[in-house]
Amino acid sequence: MGKILEAQKILKALGLPPAQFNESAALTFLSLANIQEDDPWRKAEPLRRRIHDIIIFIKGAYGKEYAENTRETIRRQVIHQFEQARIVNRNPDNPLLPTNSPRTHYALTDEVINLIREYGGKGWNIKIKTILGSRKSLWEIYQKERQLKMVPVKLPTGDNILLSPGKHNELQASVIEQFGPRFAPGSLVVYIGDTARKTLHLDEKLFENLKIPVSKHDKLPDIVFYDKKKNYLFLIEAVTSHGPVSPKRQYELENMLEDCPAKRIYVSAFQNFKEFKRHLANIAWETEVWLSEIPDHLIHFNGDKFL
Repeated sequence: MGKILEAQKILKALGLPPAQFNESAALTFLSLANIQEDDPWRKAEPLRRRIHDIIIFIKGAYGKEYAENTRETIRRQVIHQFEQARIVNRNPDNPLLPTNSPRTHYALTDEVINLIREYGGKGWNIKIKTILGSRKSLWEIYQKERQLKMVPVKLPTGDNILLSPGKHNELQASVIEQFGPRFAPGSLVVYIGDTARKTLHLDEKLFENLKIPVSKHDKLPDIVFYDKKKNYLFLIEAVTSHGPVSPKRQYELENMLEDCPAKRIYVSAFQNFKEFKRHLANIAWETEVWLSEIPDHLIHFNGDKFL
């Protein structure tokens, strides 16, 4: 078994999430342990290395070349998680050294060094059980933190759902709980997307009744309401990173919904005026704009219907 694969197995055993026992994480770990392909794990030593030193070691020992501009990626996506999991210490010789100092360096903890020296031997299983028994794995910590950060949403039916954390889903929660009761009272929630899980809620039976292709639900805007009494279909984009209901987006949706008998109402939802102004030139006519910070009002991009 190659050293990279063995390092991945060690990181997995230490409870890191899958993204942190990939190849780059394994190579970083090997660099910090100063282990080359033919070295036994018992020779591991806690060398103090800068990110630059790690890149140089990986190239020389394993022939994998990382550009200098990837240093920040290694820091954020590997080293940061190693610190959280108490696998490495930052600046063990000088803890007060700032992270952005050119002298910032990292070293494996004594606990981890003593553990990996036992890899493949009789003492490995005992040591890994002792370590894991004395602390939570980073995976468990991440999962708990994730649950705490989930965005709770109450649907018009009274059911509660959880959206994954983030500004986009916070805006979606505001659309459901603030926009819905004000401008689409009594409407059914047909569809809710989720930034992490793609689809969070989808009423397939209602899709069928409205002649909306279920197979194309991923092309819908973030939230869809249906007012059965007025036969209105509200198609709402929650605008954070992605754009509003633009002329192109409206045209695409109209083509997709050509067999739907409901009257379409397109809404671009924003957190505030500042975000709205950034997208002003891309908003389609004959659509609506709603701002979470002033939930009682709509901005109409179709004033002719009032004349």
